[in-house]
Amino acid sequence: MRKIHEFFIEKALLLSAVAAVFVVALITYFIFADGLPVMQKYGFAHFILGKDWLPLDNKFGLLPMITGSFLVTIGALLIGVPLGVGCAVFLAEIAPKKAAALIRPAIELLAGIPSVVYGFYGLVILVPLIRKIFGGGGFSILGGSLVLAIMILPTIVNISEDALRSVPKDYKEGSLALGATHWQTIKKVIVPSARSGILTGIVLGMGRAIGETMAVIMVVGNVSALPESILSPVRTLTGNIAIEMGYAAGEHSQALFATGIVLFVIIMILNFMVTLVPKRLGE
Repeated sequence: MRKIHEFFIEKALLLSAVAAVFVVALITYFIFADGLPVMQKYGFAHFILGKDWLPLDNKFGLLPMITGSFLVTIGALLIGVPLGVGCAVFLAEIAPKKAAALIRPAIELLAGIPSVVYGFYGLVILVPLIRKIFGGGGFSILGGSLVLAIMILPTIVNISEDALRSVPKDYKEGSLALGATHWQTIKKVIVPSARSGILTGIVLGMGRAIGETMAVIMVVGNVSALPESILSPVRTLTGNIAIEMGYAAGEHSQALFATGIVLFVIIMILNFMVTLVPKRLGE
């Protein structure tokens, strides 16, 4: 009876795994089936290197959107990574138990807030603040980076803290026994030992940032032109799809699927980096 019970559980788990792979394969098929024909017609270079996005004139240059996506993401990492890793070190090594018990749920709560709430916060608070301090319209790379930096904090903090806590206690005790201070042990022993996990958290945070749509649309201005500074408005790849999918038809619609292909390849590269980083650091 027990073997029959385990048999059905194994088959149910296998079915769940197959269903997950099938859904991913199905989405991939439809994206490439709808996007590749227009890419083949106008050329891959036309999409990647073209500076003009004018669907009515059959110009589908994605370079401004690719540039906007990476600049907003890099800005988010520059702001979010020091905050996230610092918070993880504090929670894992320095914070009293009572303080950690208060801070950790607050960090986890950030992951559960809908992205439209972040966007609304950026629209009402950050955009006017940037306009007041730096001038211009306020809708900018800086605004998008600030919003995304907050949104990637849970990913970086949680994974980095787990990596720091997984460092064997013998490392810490050995370092302290040799006369190193607590801070020297954190800096020279614990953080380097956990660097593969910390880098994994950063790469996953980058994937979260580059795939975000709603919050970014509300604060970056959505102008399909190459930016001149961090205060310039931009449009991201995800924003390009979300803004125009409601009225696109024909080749315009196919060009949006081609935008999805470019985004899909970028996400695949980031996922590959997640599997590659620990191997290299372990060598």
